[in-house]
Amino acid sequence: MGVGEIVFFVFGAIAVVSALAVILHPHPIYSALALVVTLFQIAGLFLLLDAQTVAFLQVVVYAGAIMVLFLFVIMLLNLEPESEPPSAYWRLAMLSMGGLLAIELAWFFLRRIAPSPLEGRTLDPSYGSVSALARTLFADHALSFEITSVLLLVAVVGAVVLAKRGAR
Repeated sequence: MGVGEIVFFVFGAIAVVSALAVILHPHPIYSALALVVTLFQIAGLFLLLDAQTVAFLQVVVYAGAIMVLFLFVIMLLNLEPESEPPSAYWRLAMLSMGGLLAIELAWFFLRRIAPSPLEGRTLDPSYGSVSALARTLFADHALSFEITSVLLLVAVVGAVVLAKRGAR
């Protein structure tokens, strides 16, 4: 196992743990901060794939701009953590599912990993470049990009409307 694979597993493990913290932490601010850690780990994984542009955009757009938007909405809504802890049944169910996931991941990583189907192939020289990313994002997937931006705008407007109703 080489250094690149070890770094990959470290980034992956931290990303999985912080993603679990996003889901399981009762306080929304700490969940949002755990999401920032997850997004940085994903950016690190993109760096390992030699996709520096995508890693940069991951940090700037998601860990930067989108997380500021999330934190703004959380602060605006003044969310409080849940007052009562989950029942013993739900804890047992979640621990069982987590155990099954851990067994599956251990089996996956400990078995012999098959060679990549991309071995022997060469990438297009423009792979990962800003022009290739812009072409893909604004030409091939322009509608998806615009729908996503409208959805984010609607979410912010909805949060403001809900906050104003609650302030009355």
